[in-house]
Amino acid sequence: MKVTFCCDDTRPEPWLKGLHDALPGADISIWEPGAAQADYALVWAPPQQFIDEQATGLKAMFNIGAGVDALLPLTIPAALPVYRLEDAGMAVQMAEYVAQAVIRFFRGLDQYEADMAQGVWQHQRNPKRVDYPVGVMGLGKMGERVAKALTVFDYPVNGWSRSLREMEGVKCFGGMDQLDAFLSETRILVNLLPLHAETENIINAHTLSQLRTGAYVINVGRGGHVVDADLIAQLDAGHVSGAMLDVFREEPLPDNHPFWKHPKIILTPHTSARTLAADSIAQIVGKVAAMSRGEAVTGRVDLKKGY
Repeated sequence: MKVTFCCDDTRPEPWLKGLHDALPGADISIWEPGAAQADYALVWAPPQQFIDEQATGLKAMFNIGAGVDALLPLTIPAALPVYRLEDAGMAVQMAEYVAQAVIRFFRGLDQYEADMAQGVWQHQRNPKRVDYPVGVMGLGKMGERVAKALTVFDYPVNGWSRSLREMEGVKCFGGMDQLDAFLSETRILVNLLPLHAETENIINAHTLSQLRTGAYVINVGRGGHVVDADLIAQLDAGHVSGAMLDVFREEPLPDNHPFWKHPKIILTPHTSARTLAADSIAQIVGKVAAMSRGEAVTGRVDLKKGY
């Protein structure tokens, strides 16, 4: 078995060691132009040259992340099975990140931090959870984990996805015709959508205006979901009271981007859910083993849909 690794912005050593340990005897290497044909590939944002040279002989290609938007601009043969990671330790990280962001906003912890820094001892508002419904956009593996985690804290939780889902404890909406209704019942908006043609720029002046007054936006999907200028306008107008952003159109975020200095925005460097090499390798090796036995494998990407 020959496995190739094509992830330019990822430190390869942990992956190569983990693959060697999990697949003793396999030929595992970092891809270089002109390399021999591989059986399986692990990729993250590969160049088109990689696809042109390797795709026709691959049995499967594994994207080492949940989002596959970096693959969508590429020309990939329809016959090549492409698989994304399903959780692999990322869902619990995402639930932690979103829960702390929701709680920080709901409990007014940002104001307490500011007060204590100024030596001020005072209580803030005593909010009611019923007044802070959370809306989760995207109910895949991570979105489902996030929504369920928030129900534990007794927040009213809404969920929106491309097709209608059913989740215990979550009021679900489906399709574009129910998006405005979902937004109108949401005060804290959490975006976990995949990025593709239908979801690009989905957080814009119109959708933000549909949120309840004093809304809060948490974006852990992709930067391309948010129209930056529209979010800033809604923050400045006061309809949106704050935002916590982990993903951006350009990463690292340029030094001159207005997000850096906006007083109502908290930034983190795309760290809400990091890919864990050991968990990811175990999942990929399990899928390869299932394929060799002729079993069905979950997590196949529909590149036409974008997820």
